[in-house]
Amino acid sequence: MGFAETFKALSNPVRRDILDLLKNGHLSAGEIAAHFEVTGATVSHHLTVLKKADLIFETKKKNFIYYGLNTSVLEDILAWLVDLKEGSSHENT
Repeated sequence: MGFAETFKALSNPVRRDILDLLKNGHLSAGEIAAHFEVTGATVSHHLTVLKKADLIFETKKKNFIYYGLNTSVLEDILAWLVDLKEGSSHENT
């Protein structure tokens, strides 16, 4: 996982909305798609981009695939941002 892929994935508002939905728990692709006025193929594309950026993971249960939020990647991003902010405040003093 690279930050470039992560930030690219986060740059799209639909993908950010999908992440927002997943913060409340695992959802199937159909449950996610029900929240948007886009095709199933479009939702599938967004899910693929989010998986490639390691922002979500999938779990298979019987005939369904459920998606969940990968909080460890988000924690890495937050840690990097905090470190970046702390570093810039030291230079300005």
